Amino acid sequence: MAQPQAPVVLAGAYGYGATYLRRLTGLAEAGVAQLVGVADPRPPEPDLAHLPPGVPWASSLPELLEKVTADVVIVAAPIHLHVELAVAAMQAGADVMLEKPPTPTLAGFDTLTALAGRLGRRCQVGFQSFGTEAVEHVRNLSTDGSIGTVTGVAAAGAWVRSHAYWRRSSWAGRRELDGVPVVDGVVTNPLAHAVATALRIEGSDRRGRLTSVETQLYRANDIESDDTSCLRITTADGGTVVAALTLCAAESHEPYVVVHGSRGRAVLWYKTGRVDVTGPDGTTSTRTFGFTDLLANLLEHRRDPSVPLISPLERCGAFTEVLEAVRTAPPPTRIAAPHGVVVGTGAERRTVVTGIDETVDAAAGTLRTFDDLDLPWTRSAAA
Repeated sequence: MAQPQAPVVLAGAYGYGATYLRRLTGLAEAGVAQLVGVADPRPPEPDLAHLPPGVPWASSLPELLEKVTADVVIVAAPIHLHVELAVAAMQAGADVMLEKPPTPTLAGFDTLTALAGRLGRRCQVGFQSFGTEAVEHVRNLSTDGSIGTVTGVAAAGAWVRSHAYWRRSSWAGRRELDGVPVVDGVVTNPLAHAVATALRIEGSDRRGRLTSVETQLYRANDIESDDTSCLRITTADGGTVVAALTLCAAESHEPYVVVHGSRGRAVLWYKTGRVDVTGPDGTTSTRTFGFTDLLANLLEHRRDPSVPLISPLERCGAFTEVLEAVRTAPPPTRIAAPHGVVVGTGAERRTVVTGIDETVDAAAGTLRTFDDLDLPWTRSAAA
C-alpha cells in the first residue's frame, strides 16, 4: 500500500527558499510530499513560481503551525533566524530540513543538537555537496592508499559577486544585525560547501574533531564580513585542511576540494560530482557521480530509518566550530586600492582583488595560506 504524502511546511519562500517550491512540486508529483503551508513575513507575490493555489500562508512559523500539521519543516530563512525557527518546528513535532549554515553560533548548534536528541527529531542540513557519492569515493581514495599518504586537504573557491549582492537584504555581508550574530561571509555562507566538504573528506566533520582554526579574514567590499579569506585547520588526528576562498575573483571558477597524497592527488569538483585522480605517473582518470536530493533523502529516511541521512546536523559540528572561529575573530582586514579594484557598471559593478584567482589555486595547490604567500595586501606584508 502506498504511503500518504508527507505534509511539509516551508519557512522562507523567497531567495533560496524559492528553489524548495520547485523541488516540492516534483516530490508532490512523485506522491512523496505535499506543501501544506508557507511562512514568510513577505506576502505571496502573484508570480511566485511553483506555489500551489490555496496553500495557507502566514507571516510567522509559529502562527502557521497552530493552523496546520507538518511532518517536515524546511527552514530557508535568513541565517540569524535558523535556530528559533528550527526550535519552533521541532517543538511542534516536525523534523527539519535546515539550510546552511545550520546556526550562526556554536551555542545555537549545541542547543539544536540537544533538542533534537531529547525530542527524537531528525535534522538534515542543506549542504547539497554531500548529496553525491563522489564525496565518499574521494574519502575512500584518501584512506585506501590509492594516492599514498595524505599530506593535507584543501578547498578552493573563486566566485564573482556584484555590489548588488551585498545589498540584497538587511543581513547581507553582516557579522551582526541589531546585536544578533549573522556571520554572512564567504567562509560561512556562499562558499561554506567548500569548507564543509573538505572537513568531511578529511574525516573530521563532527563536533570536537578540530584542535585549531587559524582565520585570515579580508574584505575588499564595503561590508562588515569577509569576502576574501583563508583558513588553516588542524584536526585532532594531526591533519591539515586549508581553505582559500573569495567572492572578488576576476571571473567565476568551479570550486573544488583537493586531497594531496604522497603518490598523487584527488580533486572533487563538488558542484558537478566529478572526481579527477592523478597517480604517481602523472596520468589522470575521471569519474562523475550523480546527486541525491537532500529533502528527498530526509523524506525517505522518515519512511525507512535504515536509509541514513546524508547530511545530519551532527555531521556539521566541525563546520560550525569553524564558523565560530570566524565569528569571534577580529573584523576582516581591508583590502584597499590598488589591490581591490572596482570594475563594471550598473548591475555588473563589483570589486576585484588583483590576482586572487591565481592566488586561490596557489594556496590550495601548496597548502599555504594567503599570509604564507606574502601577498602585497596581507597582514604579513603590512607588518
